[in-house]
Amino acid sequence: MRLIADQLACERSARTVFRDLSFTVEAGEALAVTGPNGAGKSTLLRLVAGLLRPSAGTLSIDGGDAEATVAERVHYLGHKDAVKPSMTPLETLDFWSRFLGGRGMPAEDALERVGLGHAAALPSAYLSAGQRRRLSLARLLAARRPVWLLDEPTNALDAASQATLRGICKDHLASGGLIMLATHIETGIPARSLALGGRA
Repeated sequence: MRLIADQLACERSARTVFRDLSFTVEAGEALAVTGPNGAGKSTLLRLVAGLLRPSAGTLSIDGGDAEATVAERVHYLGHKDAVKPSMTPLETLDFWSRFLGGRGMPAEDALERVGLGHAAALPSAYLSAGQRRRLSLARLLAARRPVWLLDEPTNALDAASQATLRGICKDHLASGGLIMLATHIETGIPARSLALGGRA
């Protein structure tokens, strides 16, 4: 499986964020999108996720389920964690697993993997910022999709949780998954680099 971008361009509020952007990400490979604030890192991930449309160029996946769109094969983990305060972590993962098609790790096991097993029945309103981030990481495990789009994935994570993130990502790559991550710091996740230089 390969994620292929060919001559992508994106405009926002009549300004060019990036243009003529081409890259390929192979199965088992991670691509780190780097650059200064405003360079278009988050915009690129949102475009791949299907949340934005390119103003030019094409994006495709070669291999895998030919009937599924690119957006149907990706997990997008953005700056904000998709956590409803009144729902427990277990309820949250059950919802996302059903919504995204399931076929992943049981919710209880996913919570244990990210160190949240003890909080499975606690309303998410009581979780810290780091715990909410770990809950979002557990979603990657509970609803398996081959392409992960991670926007500043280490935000709010302590050293131990960052190590857990690295382990989860390495396991995903070892199983043939693909990862694109937008970051401005070293994450410890082995990745090629794609530098964006402009300011949007």
